[in-house]
Amino acid sequence: MKNEPQTDSYKPPATLNSPVKDDFAPQQGKKTFKNRNAYYYKTPSSPQIVIDKYTQGETDAVSVLHQLAQILQFHLEIKETVTTGNISGFYFAFCVVVDGVEYTTGMGITKKAARLKAAQLALPDLLPTLEGLKSSLPEASDVPPPLPVKEERSIPHLHPQRAIHERTSSVNHQIPHAVRDQLTKLMNSHPEFSPCAGSTAAFIIQTSGGWEVVALGTGTFNTKESASSSGRIVHDSHGVVNARRSLMRFLYRHLLMFFSETDKLTEKSVFQRSSSSGLLSLKSGVTLHLYVNQMPKGAVQIPSSKLRLNPLSIAAWQVNNEFSLHLSVEGKVFSVFSAAFDNSASKVVSMSATDKLTQWQVLGYQGALLSHFIEPIYVESILVGDIGCSDVRGMKISVSERVEGITSQLPMFYCMMRPHISLVPAVAANSADECRLTYGINWSEGDCSLEVVDGLEGKTTEESPFKSGPALASRLCKAAMLHRFKLVAKEAKRADLLATSSYREAKRMAKPYQEAKSVLRAYLLQQGFGPWLVKLSVREDFSM
Repeated sequence: MKNEPQTDSYKPPATLNSPVKDDFAPQQGKKTFKNRNAYYYKTPSSPQIVIDKYTQGETDAVSVLHQLAQILQFHLEIKETVTTGNISGFYFAFCVVVDGVEYTTGMGITKKAARLKAAQLALPDLLPTLEGLKSSLPEASDVPPPLPVKEERSIPHLHPQRAIHERTSSVNHQIPHAVRDQLTKLMNSHPEFSPCAGSTAAFIIQTSGGWEVVALGTGTFNTKESASSSGRIVHDSHGVVNARRSLMRFLYRHLLMFFSETDKLTEKSVFQRSSSSGLLSLKSGVTLHLYVNQMPKGAVQIPSSKLRLNPLSIAAWQVNNEFSLHLSVEGKVFSVFSAAFDNSASKVVSMSATDKLTQWQVLGYQGALLSHFIEPIYVESILVGDIGCSDVRGMKISVSERVEGITSQLPMFYCMMRPHISLVPAVAANSADECRLTYGINWSEGDCSLEVVDGLEGKTTEESPFKSGPALASRLCKAAMLHRFKLVAKEAKRADLLATSSYREAKRMAKPYQEAKSVLRAYLLQQGFGPWLVKLSVREDFSM
């Protein structure tokens, strides 16, 4: 059932450790002094005192979590999520996230009640992982029923600060290492394309067996060609866009494996049947991460001095060009409010890479066609390897905070998924060789060789190791994606999808996805970030 926007007049109290308002800060504790619009609270120094007060009924579960987060210095978030279709009645849903680990979802008829339920459900599982704390807590009520969640393995018997360090260090070290290894393997086979490596973006699957790069792309340009009426021109060849299309090819491949009649292939697929939606979802324990070797175009770096007034709010910046939506044309980026960009010119224009990341963290990285088969797929972390970047605060605002609070307006299974964004070592240096920087490469797990696309032409180059045919249409183009869509529809025995007459019709039939997209664009406009570009010139009425 779709959640509706919040209508109650609940006002969030202040945080424990910041003079800034926060939706989920505790109301317990003694006010010590007031600063601007918020209060500081005095918190007990002993975590056991906090727990004892909770067991004695003197404080609530939300307050306990915030006080423990301040004392033990772990990252806490109580975020809104979605309810399942088999839950009767109207409920809000929230879950507790500690250092990236999600706990059982709690529901309630108000957002405040749902937050409290989520906190009550999280504490019995969280406390045994915190050194020196008792785990005997009052049990939460069974009504409303909790949602099934994908449990993540906790690290027992470690102090939270050590646990944070180990998890962060593992992600920040292992992912760049895996991307570097895969990139080196590809470049060793084709060293003539090594100048393209500076714009590398890659998607990484994490399982209990380790880390695997499953999709990779590079590139820095939009095509200069007019829009293709056959879907065989790649209009946006920026690295993260090419990597995302390569990820979609990976997902199509694993859908074919899942729907095959061979048990071994089905077992190797990353998908499983979701009991709540009837669609497929990533198997439990499988998570997705994104690495980018350059700060995506459109993202901004904000000096820390500009953030000191209210670092968790962007209200004062909403109409500033830095945080508005941006347009990308022929390698240049313009704010949608900029007078320097002539929208009447006959050029192929796309939204900036940062704006697309914002969209994907709400709609999922699978796109409209794949959403016929699978639930939205989000990345848990975005790692930035840009050696010229010293601060990712602007990217955090652009990707996450511009759409904070949108979840309740979205259809079932869609939400605003806030990724962990951090700086990591770069996997490749930016090349001074300009001769091939209009080129972009793409590869996904299972490919025998990489493909090279001229970003300005939107087609595969003559010297590309992989070429699909004499027309030089890229394997990332829309026509190629429609072909894979039809293959999967056939294997899944979806006659309704096989009967679609065009690429556009197949996309429009993904009703929840299209509704979520409309909500997102209206929300961004309402919040003052400007209109999302509607590319009327791009033809999508082609068929196979």
